[in-house]
Amino acid sequence: MFYWSTLAFLCAAVVALWLLDDIYRWRSNLVYYTHKDLDAPLEVMVRERWEPLNKLSIAELDAAIQEVASEDGFRVGQLSVRRNTSSLLATAARALCDPVVTVALISPAKFHFGTSFRPDFQGCTAKERLNSEQAVMAITANFRDPEGKPLGWVYHKGQMVNRPFPKWTGAFFVKNGTPYFGPKSLIDEIQGEIEEGSQVYPSVMKNHTVFGYVDLSPDKHFDGRRVTYRALAGTRRDGTVIFVLSGEGGVMTVSEVTAIAEKLQVQHATLLDGGRALQYSMQLNGDRVRHFTAFNTQVTSGPAWAQAQRSPVYIVIKRKTS
Repeated sequence: MFYWSTLAFLCAAVVALWLLDDIYRWRSNLVYYTHKDLDAPLEVMVRERWEPLNKLSIAELDAAIQEVASEDGFRVGQLSVRRNTSSLLATAARALCDPVVTVALISPAKFHFGTSFRPDFQGCTAKERLNSEQAVMAITANFRDPEGKPLGWVYHKGQMVNRPFPKWTGAFFVKNGTPYFGPKSLIDEIQGEIEEGSQVYPSVMKNHTVFGYVDLSPDKHFDGRRVTYRALAGTRRDGTVIFVLSGEGGVMTVSEVTAIAEKLQVQHATLLDGGRALQYSMQLNGDRVRHFTAFNTQVTSGPAWAQAQRSPVYIVIKRKTS
């Protein structure tokens, strides 16, 4: 009897842990909480050995990306990452969750970029936007205010549908059918009217030059030295759009996510909303649906710290039909 009751208890515990991880991402967040104050540099697995990110060449980083899904004009890969530390708790956390950074490379010739949101900017999830728009990818865009509304301008179908927020320096916008990510100064340098767009924060790179404030001391809105969930979007000179995104346990500083973008030969780049708000969903031809959420997006009840993360605006990517 003791054997069967113990076995039943263990099975129930495993199911409970699995459900809690599906909702609250406890394995990924255990990595976050045990790594957020570490000074150890980010390392990347390259040909079965760990190498410091800052010492990798362009070719080595490219070799380190393990492709997980692809279709014509859209490739998704992952980098295995870690921070080498003597902390037993951090090491144990990493044993429960192999930290990864997701890299997506997208050709605008094959895909349309736009904004997506519910009426009155009601909070929703990347999964909802992916399904509603029949998109290939959906990812959080704007930060949000305490009421859940977007902070910064939003353009949709050629119309500004939300007002600007003066402090935000980054922008995603589409002109003449071409998507751009980077500092908002690009808007005036590229002819045409904004067709789709979202004001984001902060921009981190223009013409291959990383902005100096990336490593400055934190202020009310920005702490580039903090290890947390990050999302960067940028463009190469040939127009290829590149996303560098925290995956399970793949927490980074702004310098680290920007360094990866530099080695991927990104010309202009900006961050999107990150931290516990970060979520993205993808579904490429012939592949399963891939969802990443930094925290709970499902359970709407409970204490304030556990509330579901629902964002008002998403960037969506769809296949072009003609």
